[in-house]
Amino acid sequence: MIVGITGGIASGKTEVAKVFQKNGALVISGDVIGKEVVEKNTAVLKKLVQTFAKEILNSKGKLNRKKLGAIAFASEKNKQKLNQIVHPYLLRELRHRITKFRKARKSRKILVVDAALIVEWKLYKELDKLILVTSPAEKRLQRLKNLGFSQKEAQDRIGRQVTDSRRRRYSDFIISNDGSLKQLKDKAQVLWREVVSG
Repeated sequence: MIVGITGGIASGKTEVAKVFQKNGALVISGDVIGKEVVEKNTAVLKKLVQTFAKEILNSKGKLNRKKLGAIAFASEKNKQKLNQIVHPYLLRELRHRITKFRKARKSRKILVVDAALIVEWKLYKELDKLILVTSPAEKRLQRLKNLGFSQKEAQDRIGRQVTDSRRRRYSDFIISNDGSLKQLKDKAQVLWREVVSG
C-alpha cells in the first residue's frame, strides 16, 4: 500500500509520517528529495543561480536554501520560476522510488509519501490513500517563527500554497493538529491502525 501524507507548511505532516515510520512504514520525503535535487544536481543549481542571481549562494558557493526560499516565496511569479526548475527533477525521483516500491512485490510494508504538494502535482492519483494534516494558521505561523522565519517569510510561505479546503477534496483521512505534539502522535497512532486494517 502507498499512502500520501500532505498538508501545508508547518502543519505537522512529517510528525505523522514519523509515527507511521516507527510502526514499520517506509517513508520518502518530498522535502528531503527536493534538498538532494538542488544540492547534488549541478544543472539545477546552475539554473537557480541564472534565475535568482548569485545571492542565493553562501560564501562557499553552496546553495543558501533560506535565502532562496525568501526570494522564491516573496511573489507568485518567483515561486512559479522555482517550481519550474526544481519540480520536474523532484517528481521524477519521487515516481522512480514509488515504482521501485511497487515492483518489490515481496515487501509487505506500507510506503508513505510525505509531501506538501501531492494535490498540486496530482500525485494522489498514484496513491492508495491520502491523509491530510490540518492545523490553524496562527499555530503554523508560530511554528515557522520558532524555526527562525520572520512574520513576512512565514506568511509568504503559507500564502503561496493551496488551501486545505482544496486538499480535502482528494483526502481519505484528515487529522487535525490543533493541540499538543503528543495529541497529534496519539491521533496518528489511531489512524495507523485504521489505515492498516482498511
